Amino acid sequence: MSKKMWGGRFTTETDALAAGFHSSISFDCRLARVDIMGSIAHARMLGKTGIISAEDSEKIISGLKGILADIDAGAVSFSEQDEDIHMNVERLLTERIGDAGKRLHTGRSRNDQVALDVRMFLLEACDSLTALCRELMGVLADIASDNLSTIMPAYTHLQKAQPTTLAHHLMAYAEMLRRDCVRFGNARAAANMMPLGSGALCATTYPLDRHMVAQELGFDDITPNSMDAVADRDCVLDFIYACAVCAMHLSRLSEEIVLWSTGEFGFISLSDAYSTGSSIMPQKKNPDMAALIRVKTGRVYGDLIALLTVMKGLPLAYNKDMQEDKEALFDAYDTLAACLPVMSGMLRTAEWRKDNMRAAAGRGFTTATDAADYLVRKGLPFRAAHEVVGRLVLYCEQHGKALTDLSLAELKQMSELFSEDVYDALSLEACVQRRAVPGGPSVQSVQNHIDLIRGFLAQK
Repeated sequence: MSKKMWGGRFTTETDALAAGFHSSISFDCRLARVDIMGSIAHARMLGKTGIISAEDSEKIISGLKGILADIDAGAVSFSEQDEDIHMNVERLLTERIGDAGKRLHTGRSRNDQVALDVRMFLLEACDSLTALCRELMGVLADIASDNLSTIMPAYTHLQKAQPTTLAHHLMAYAEMLRRDCVRFGNARAAANMMPLGSGALCATTYPLDRHMVAQELGFDDITPNSMDAVADRDCVLDFIYACAVCAMHLSRLSEEIVLWSTGEFGFISLSDAYSTGSSIMPQKKNPDMAALIRVKTGRVYGDLIALLTVMKGLPLAYNKDMQEDKEALFDAYDTLAACLPVMSGMLRTAEWRKDNMRAAAGRGFTTATDAADYLVRKGLPFRAAHEVVGRLVLYCEQHGKALTDLSLAELKQMSELFSEDVYDALSLEACVQRRAVPGGPSVQSVQNHIDLIRGFLAQK
């Protein structure tokens, strides 16, 4: 006869190799706290509804609290033979309080139990990552506030395109993070339904008060279909997807930091606290924190693809394949939770090379569009103005000049509409300030965006 808690119909023990392969305690042990919280709520409900005696209910609750305290104190060792966190806790409980502990599992299955644990983990994980995103948004807003007039080049195709400001550039990432917060909020809403009471797949014959358990655990509602409740991992996928998009945003910012740190750009100098050196080249100061954030994005992508692949061919309801959800979930969470505060610290302590940024903005004909707009204001159709300025740029390239180096006589060779006021119109500051539409780089436009982000951050 097997000694497994589910072993009544088995005559031999599980093969040792198979037991290790089957066990999930090595990673789902981190669900111990939420598992015990869920069991306490279940036991209290069982007692209140009279499914078990009030005395047994209190014994179970007291025993579970003692186990949780011992786990927190590091005084509990989990057994691979008990497979997962659910069976480990139940075994410990029964050893401590006797037969009353065997009543805890009344009206539930490990299928709905793990669904509950995962959803409780997700609620906390979404809140945690949202807080870290908001922290980084605050750092970006602070830097932007100090650099509303710091001119730098904006790029398309990694080619200088138009002048902008450091504030405008960084606030683009603040906006990305705001959307990340919304995505984590949506993932939290998807997880915020209590599945316990679904049983293995077809609920239970016991008169459970599912709403009582949901209320005690802080869920907004209960799942409406027992088969879906145990087979659903959409909320996990929603969460990992949100992690993947957020990681992608961090990777894009990291790539820019790596580029800006080079001598070729020279826009930023990272603090020594967020840089590394070379074992052979004494001069090196490497932006390795940014590089690591960039590469860890691939891990989170892998977590998402892994779980999508797990779920793609599974019939209803629960399948053992779904045990693979937790490692992907934990890895995505852990990876992003490590990256976000490093990015915040790296940016908070960075030195911005404003002179280099402005000098770079003055190269590469970044004011060419403004030269065309100047001619449009003088009455020339835009397409014709585009042609004129294109010929001016070609002339500058052939003669090694910038647009602002051209004499008025040279400009008039291309169009008689040019006059002395063109030089004021083509200053970097004027080009930025004229872009005063909402969302643009002018000081007031960016300040409005900063105010919008700070208002978002002020919301609870």
